Amino acid sequence: MELKKIDFENFDIEELDFLDLMMIDIEGNIRHVSIAKGFINEKLFEEGIGFDASNLGFAKVTKSDMVAIPDKNMSFLEYKDEFSILHMFCDVVDPFDNSNVFAQYPRNIIKLTHKYLLENNIAENVKMLVELEFHVFDDVSYSSNFSHSYYQVMSSEGIGEYYDNQPRMRNNRGYHNIYPTEKYFTFRNQVVNVMESIGIPVKYHHHEVGTAQLEIELNFIGIDKVADYVTLSRWIIKNIAEENNLFVTFMPKPIYNMPGNGMHVHQFLEKDNKTLFVGDKEHGLSELALNYLSGILDHSLTGSLLAFTNPSTNSFKRLVPGFEAPISATFAKGSRSAAIRIPGYLKEDNVRIEFRTGDATANLYYSLSAMVLAGIDGLLNKSNPIEKGYSSIDHLEDKQFPLSLDKVLLGLKNDNEYLLRVFPKDLIELWINNKSKEASYVYNAPTPQEYELYF
Repeated sequence: MELKKIDFENFDIEELDFLDLMMIDIEGNIRHVSIAKGFINEKLFEEGIGFDASNLGFAKVTKSDMVAIPDKNMSFLEYKDEFSILHMFCDVVDPFDNSNVFAQYPRNIIKLTHKYLLENNIAENVKMLVELEFHVFDDVSYSSNFSHSYYQVMSSEGIGEYYDNQPRMRNNRGYHNIYPTEKYFTFRNQVVNVMESIGIPVKYHHHEVGTAQLEIELNFIGIDKVADYVTLSRWIIKNIAEENNLFVTFMPKPIYNMPGNGMHVHQFLEKDNKTLFVGDKEHGLSELALNYLSGILDHSLTGSLLAFTNPSTNSFKRLVPGFEAPISATFAKGSRSAAIRIPGYLKEDNVRIEFRTGDATANLYYSLSAMVLAGIDGLLNKSNPIEKGYSSIDHLEDKQFPLSLDKVLLGLKNDNEYLLRVFPKDLIELWINNKSKEASYVYNAPTPQEYELYF
């Protein structure tokens, strides 16, 4: 995969073979439409192109015409199969709305969250560092039908019948393992090289605990670009995997009884280019930071926030005791079992928080916005995590999150006022409806494990 960062204002569009407009659907995935060379003109960059938003999961068929406007600040060049392609992320406007903004669109949600911070003088930015965990397989097959249901995965690191009697990585001993025991070092190098070529900042990459489990950790990015960059990173990872005849999944729990994939989000509020999270309170945090993290835990405890940060049935197969997957409303310094961790290796002037419960089945635009809005709600209400017992590991059962998709969706239905500062009510209702259908599809189906137990 060959990508290149460009300066759009000084770029000659005559060099292009295609203009590729990228939109984000309701699940947080990239969709695209490619414009032929003969139709590319300056007017198109200003006025955009119409499309059917109902097929992206948003608008009703009776009111589905939307307009995608290319974002000149989020564009990059790809050379693919001898073609020169300019990719541009798009904003979406609603021609039926006087405000001309399609409020449900993911990129609009995160922009409105940033706008809320600015207009209410809370902060000028939220800096976020996202850890991407995922599994890589050499072969995958799965099927679900009236007559059968199964999945099968294979990895040269030691998963699957072919590799069962070969030299292989020991289970749960993959963390920071080195080649030749780990097999995907060159693949990760290729991915990171492409990410950096278009300006996505990467700190490092390594093998994770599980067999065939990898991690790429980004550096801090402002809220205006973080969801774009993470979404784009996932697309790059999957493309390069295909070029290497590999298969990538960000599923939270693709393999039974092995470590799952989270999406840890480090974050802090910023004003005048200075963090607002450093202070003289617990673990070197400011009172504002404590209020903020308390808001995140408050709305996680109801299940509401988890409906966006953990929006799949598979999410709750990762959130089980014993796998470093936090399931209780707690915060602590240096603890990987706490839902919010304050990294223990940081200097005092660099303190931040890390929310560890979420995963990458999330729509990044919605989940990161919801996370920030939950934090702001804690800030505005001066929520005190010490008084609420979030700093204690006693009585964890009383602080346990709802641990099924049905339960967190009910939490979202009952606890969404903090989101309405940005999220349209109809988007929340649509999300609950869509995810309830997913839950019903999974929970109503018999599994191979049930055949094993009850046949």
